[in-house]
Amino acid sequence: MSSNLINNIIFDLDGTLIDSSTGILESFANAFSICSLEPIRPFSTDIIGPPLMETLYTLSGISDKDVLEKLAEEFKSHYDAFGYEKTIVFPGINEMLSRFKDSGLHMYIATNKRILPTKKIINYLKWNEIFEGVYSLDSFSPSASSKSEVLSKLVESNKLLKDNVVYIGDREEDSLAAIANNIPFLMVSWGYDGAEENLIDKDKINTPSDLYNQLLVNKLN
Repeated sequence: MSSNLINNIIFDLDGTLIDSSTGILESFANAFSICSLEPIRPFSTDIIGPPLMETLYTLSGISDKDVLEKLAEEFKSHYDAFGYEKTIVFPGINEMLSRFKDSGLHMYIATNKRILPTKKIINYLKWNEIFEGVYSLDSFSPSASSKSEVLSKLVESNKLLKDNVVYIGDREEDSLAAIANNIPFLMVSWGYDGAEENLIDKDKINTPSDLYNQLLVNKLN
């Protein structure tokens, strides 16, 4: 981890700042019910994180584009109307974000969640003044192909210096996206999967307070 002063923090959303599992899993169940399909694996939190179409393929085992698009349509309809309001902020996150904001840090979000429900959640949680930019795969035209590309476009569009940026996430995918962009990464252990075994110990942060202390007090030294 670099000893440079970090003044820009990019956060993953699901599993890092919020627990949106209740609304997401209910919306998946609703979509499969309406389409009269049986999932090939349980609706559990370990499916949350990847892009929607990838998750629907994982759940259904179906590669037919028309079927997946119908499932996606039903999921979006339910989640965008009802599911997003069941979002829960992880304990200590609001306090941590306020402390970062008061310390003058610039904060952004890079997520696989679609931009429409993401912005609804940000508004619902009254976080509009916290984050200077919120980015998803479909924030761009054409859409970004991966979280790695979202990070790249976020850094470029905001003219951020990579030496002054850190990405915070809860999954190996987040770590790999940061590595691909040569950005320091910190993993939190309170997400859906917990701290993953193949990441080194210093990348596991146990509480929002610990994260604040590492970034602000220790300055990543």
